[in-house]
Amino acid sequence: MTIRTRFAPSPTGLLHVGNARAALFNFLFARHHGGEFLLRIEDTDKERSTQRAVDVIFDGLAWMGITADEEPVFQSARQDRHTEVALELLAKGQAYKCYCTPEELTAMREKAMAEKRPPRYDGTWRDRDPSEAPEGAPYVVRLKAPREGETVIKDLVQGEVRVANVEMDDLIILRSDGTPTYLHAVVCDDHDMNITHVMRGDDHLTNTFRQAMIYRAMGWDLPQFAHLPLIHGPDGAKLSKRHGAQSVVDFREEGYLPEALCNYLLRLGWGHGDAEILSREEQIKLFDLDGVGRSPSRMDYVKLAHLNGVWMRQADDERLTNDVMERLQGREGVVADDRTRARVLAMMSGLKERAKTLVELTDNAAFAGFTLPLTFTPKAEKLLDENGRKVLEGVGHDLAALPDFTAEAIDGVLRAYAEKNELKLGSVAQPLRAAMTGSTTSPGIDLTLAALGRDEVLARIASVLSA
Repeated sequence: MTIRTRFAPSPTGLLHVGNARAALFNFLFARHHGGEFLLRIEDTDKERSTQRAVDVIFDGLAWMGITADEEPVFQSARQDRHTEVALELLAKGQAYKCYCTPEELTAMREKAMAEKRPPRYDGTWRDRDPSEAPEGAPYVVRLKAPREGETVIKDLVQGEVRVANVEMDDLIILRSDGTPTYLHAVVCDDHDMNITHVMRGDDHLTNTFRQAMIYRAMGWDLPQFAHLPLIHGPDGAKLSKRHGAQSVVDFREEGYLPEALCNYLLRLGWGHGDAEILSREEQIKLFDLDGVGRSPSRMDYVKLAHLNGVWMRQADDERLTNDVMERLQGREGVVADDRTRARVLAMMSGLKERAKTLVELTDNAAFAGFTLPLTFTPKAEKLLDENGRKVLEGVGHDLAALPDFTAEAIDGVLRAYAEKNELKLGSVAQPLRAAMTGSTTSPGIDLTLAALGRDEVLARIASVLSA
């Protein structure tokens, strides 16, 4: 048997972090077992489904490096098949037409609640003769749920879960307008796509019991189910906007690398010993469902930022420079041209050591494209007092005379100036850093000056001294 998993989002909003983790787990499980990972877009809700949301799903999965092994299936294109199965169940006597009006259903619910019973459909049309049907009246098609015994799901994460069949009512599989319901469509699609393992959030567990009835009524084998615990906010409450980023788009815009987010989501509810930083190859090698816990996970944005910093330090300098330059486009007071790019690239080895997100990295690198005169932070202003300007004037003269403007040569000049004037190296480097960046942070001052180039360094010193 070839293991086949699927990710089946509804295109009615953003790719939420919980869905993204489900996609990752399905993908890794299939790859680990040499199986196949599929994508299905459940777009039967025509009012809420949008092409923009579909594009966000495709874009988000591609960014995360999660690729399907077959072309995506759109659920809306399979409506005829869903209807065919519903009519087959009707013909086999496993389903029936229900002619209850909305008013009758409301009265039914109100009576049940008044009698302190669960507000379920009472089976009014389950065993009635079709000849009693009102002529031309609209109807829905309901599945005949078993009335006795219990339904058992042997869940690969939650263990054995049971529900008494008397607790379930007769599920609608075709609406009065002839369209199939979501729960019915999912079963048809999973069966026809030969899905062997359904991995999704444990908020779907109730749906699974209802869907199992459709599988059994059709005589189909059930896939194996694995219901994943949900992701909560740091306070244990349902994840919401007040906690911070929730969707893949949010995390990308806030400067997280896809490998860092995937690494974090993997460890959010799954573990393998002390393994923490895992490449995609290692994830595929190690991931299996026996490492998935049963309890809800809590987002820890501090830990994610730390993990992102680790991955950024491992990232290729060219790639990070491209990301920074894209984020600098259109920023006021910054010229994001090829010269700025060359400066950023030259400093990247130092810049990435001091940042945890691409946003932070971009902010720290922006000075490479600043136009004169610079704007200074209060701390930088203090460094450019009379003593600081004196240092700039003296060291600027020495830097101008350098035959080779390399980091090594610059370091020698700064050390020699400090020694000659009986200053600590920091007393020389800090005013220079303020004059170059407008702040008090940058990569090593020798690397920073070398990246900016002699002409720019001298121009920035002159700008300060002339102010």
